[in-house]
Amino acid sequence: MPKQHHDIEILSAPSILGLRPSGVEKLADALLACGLADELQVYHPVKSMPTFNHLYSTKRDAVTQCLNSDALRQFSVALGREVKQTVQQKRFALVLGGDCSILIGVCAGLRSIHSHYGLIFLDAHADFYASSQSVTGEVADMDLAIVTGNGPVLLTDIHGQRPYINIDNVIHLGQRDWKETQYYGSNDIRATPMHRFNYAVIKNNGVDTVVKKVVTIMKRSKAKRWWVHFDTDVLNDTINPAVDYRLKGGLSFRQTGNILKRIIGTGKVDGMTVTILNPALDRSGKIARNIVRTISQAFI
Repeated sequence: MPKQHHDIEILSAPSILGLRPSGVEKLADALLACGLADELQVYHPVKSMPTFNHLYSTKRDAVTQCLNSDALRQFSVALGREVKQTVQQKRFALVLGGDCSILIGVCAGLRSIHSHYGLIFLDAHADFYASSQSVTGEVADMDLAIVTGNGPVLLTDIHGQRPYINIDNVIHLGQRDWKETQYYGSNDIRATPMHRFNYAVIKNNGVDTVVKKVVTIMKRSKAKRWWVHFDTDVLNDTINPAVDYRLKGGLSFRQTGNILKRIIGTGKVDGMTVTILNPALDRSGKIARNIVRTISQAFI
């Protein structure tokens, strides 16, 4: 089926510095092997980012209380530079992780373009822990906090640009870890001005109703350009168990594709991150193939 005219450039950013080397570093390889570039009619060569994964350590930094914070900052600076270049060339930047901490570099790069980017965050998790609250120290459970200026200066203030995203320009879709965040004492995103449509709201009101509200927020927002973050654990656990932290429930492939299509169809989106799919838990490749179809649906 012919696509709309989207000049897409794929950036492979298989960092596991915010999680662990369990398999998510193969996400880009898996999606590309399933024909993602062909489905999206991408003609630019894939840009492969240096990952610094060889510096991975399980030891928390004494100052930041995070894992791999120094290496993650180096990676984020490099990724942000490439994202900035791609966006300024008027190309749609499709950044394939890796874990969710790749969002830090992306948002730092966007902030250097202008100060009012919006972020649409599709994720089963709030990702809003303070580093002192995190049981693991994994930055993948605090990336939304960091990009909105809440966290260690080393990661929140690259190039003196804190916050990368103003918190009232965030739309969070699909959260279903509320009980878990309460148990572990995470900061609560409901106590912030970000816009929130958790999984229960989407389930009870329907995707069409929620997406209409999202598009209205986008139109009325001070943010004129947007970024989409697609953590594949927003998908229902029964159809996508290939993630490291599983939760019951979630969206279907069709629902997720419809959400992405409506949002990207506004013409206000400059790029998207795709994270957390673990191909080591998808031996047949079926899940990767379905995710490729889901992403492709967004550009039809």
